[in-house]
Amino acid sequence: MYRAKVITISDRASSGVYADESGPLASGILRENGFEAGDVLIIPDEEERIYESLTSIADSGSTDVIFTTGGTGFSKRDVTPEATVRACDRMAPGIAEAVRAMSLEKTKNAMLSRAVAGIRGETLIINLPGSKNAVRECLEFVLPVLPHGIGILKGEADG
Repeated sequence: MYRAKVITISDRASSGVYADESGPLASGILRENGFEAGDVLIIPDEEERIYESLTSIADSGSTDVIFTTGGTGFSKRDVTPEATVRACDRMAPGIAEAVRAMSLEKTKNAMLSRAVAGIRGETLIINLPGSKNAVRECLEFVLPVLPHGIGILKGEADG
């Protein structure tokens, strides 16, 4: 069983203006698909805070894959991709490209996503959009290949 962590990145959810729905949804979908997923971390759209959260979780060795929700659009406060790129040792562009391509079949707005995916140590980091619908669609699309990818990353499977 692989271990996952979900981080919701939202100024409003982190300040209690509204309840986070996308993070708990992602965590539930992960558990339904055989991942160990605990509580959702909710943080504001602050690049340094995102970077510190990603690096501390990845470096702890307690998580195989981190999913972020939110902060991937064009708003000046949307800095999740920048923090993720800083946190990663290597990028995994095929994941973000495939998710964007799938999403484009549903909405042309998918081309406005700046989401990225990458690797820090033995932890995969994947940015997801912030909407519940998009989180569900993206996870359902990417989850079938993740066990193999994580297995390769951890040296448990052949590439």
